[in-house]
Amino acid sequence: MKRVLCGLLALPLSVLAAEPPASATVVAAPMVSSGVGGQLTQLVLGLLLVLGLIFALAWLLRRVQQTGPRQGQLIELISSRALGARDRLVLVQVGNEQILLGLTPGRITPLHVLKEPVQVPSTSQSATPEFARRLMEVLGQQKDKP
Repeated sequence: MKRVLCGLLALPLSVLAAEPPASATVVAAPMVSSGVGGQLTQLVLGLLLVLGLIFALAWLLRRVQQTGPRQGQLIELISSRALGARDRLVLVQVGNEQILLGLTPGRITPLHVLKEPVQVPSTSQSATPEFARRLMEVLGQQKDKP
């Protein structure tokens, strides 16, 4: 019994003393961060990549839509007025003719063809609301004071 016990105790020491064979190569395994911090970092970086892609595509779509032909369109929207939650009156100019249309969710109805076109104020002179005008005055006065 004593002999078996000594043999078992000597076995780990003999394994440590043995040299590995010459054909065996040691390959270091790459360290992979499998902790919570590594997973969280990977999740945040992936989310930022997806959000960046969404914003880049939205910017590109806006740029492409703006480059479309704006001048020389035959049909122009002159004015629009909401009548209810889903109903609208729309004044449209087609060539030299202006047409008043009624829009509902399921139908577009021509209501009146105007004999004389309505004069539309130029868009270069935008009407400044009273609040905006006063705010600009106050800010202008604040800048002048040291």
